[in-house]
Amino acid sequence: MVIVIGMEGSANKIGIGVVKDGKVLSNPRRTYITPPGQGFVPHDTARHHQNHVLEVLHQALAEADVTAQDVDAICYTMGPGMAAPLMSVAVVARTISQLWDKPLVPVNHCIGHIEMGRQVTGADNPTVLYVSGGNTQVIAYLEKRYRIFGETIDIAVGNCLDRFARLIMLSNDPSPGYNIEQMAKKGKKLLPLPYCVKGMDVSFSGILSFIEERAKNLLSSGEYTKEDLCFSLQETLFAMLVETTERAMVHCGSEEVLICGGVGCNLRLQEMMATMCKERGARLYATDESFCIDNGAMIAQAGYLMFKCGTTIPVEKATVTQRYRTDAVFVTWRD
Repeated sequence: MVIVIGMEGSANKIGIGVVKDGKVLSNPRRTYITPPGQGFVPHDTARHHQNHVLEVLHQALAEADVTAQDVDAICYTMGPGMAAPLMSVAVVARTISQLWDKPLVPVNHCIGHIEMGRQVTGADNPTVLYVSGGNTQVIAYLEKRYRIFGETIDIAVGNCLDRFARLIMLSNDPSPGYNIEQMAKKGKKLLPLPYCVKGMDVSFSGILSFIEERAKNLLSSGEYTKEDLCFSLQETLFAMLVETTERAMVHCGSEEVLICGGVGCNLRLQEMMATMCKERGARLYATDESFCIDNGAMIAQAGYLMFKCGTTIPVEKATVTQRYRTDAVFVTWRD
């Protein structure tokens, strides 16, 4: 029996999960929400995490009904992410590691999403579409690495959606992407937008600039509504993601797709991907917001797999990095 704690704080969510032999015992989190029209800046986000991390830790232990003595390892997000929030959580992980005399396991945030998705859905060896506020990658596993077949060459799809939500003053509660999704359901008129697929990579910054420059006039003239613009942006971005994912599937001979990351709980994206999978005789795997959105359990799950294979790190080397590539991790726990 192995029990690990996972601590996640790479962006605007502080989450701590407890996992026992691959089973999630608890997974509380708190989200830093800013006023409409504003994003979250690193130092304010870090302060939010500092203010809430101990209450979330106590809640995670209480809900899991475990004590510090029961825990075998402390897993934390090493990166990628925003430096200040990452560091604020890493300090707590290092501290309780020393107080409790437990080993530390450094986890790649992206791989946390993938391994949580595999665990929850039962996907075996899927082509992975990893989409979030800070990352957009098409990934497949081969020879001890998660290989990146395609990715954004500028901003992430979640960042593109978030910035458009700020432009039209949508609420950040519970998240900008969720509110765009709800608005898009009411959209009826499609605005033609640039379609930027470059080989296996995608580009979102030009699409965002295009719609930003025209949004005010389109809305004031009554030609398009906010709902129409949300609908148009979603349809275009998601079509690009489905195309690159399908191309990776063909290359790998894959019959499974796993969508993970915060944008992955968007039901329209899941619907479009499911249509593609059905046409190919493939199967789609996805989760809801409890595991798609950043959470501590995903860090615990990946850390649990790493810990079982003997991966730990001394406290003096338990740092963080904003840029930690998915394919930089040697995957010891898979054949």
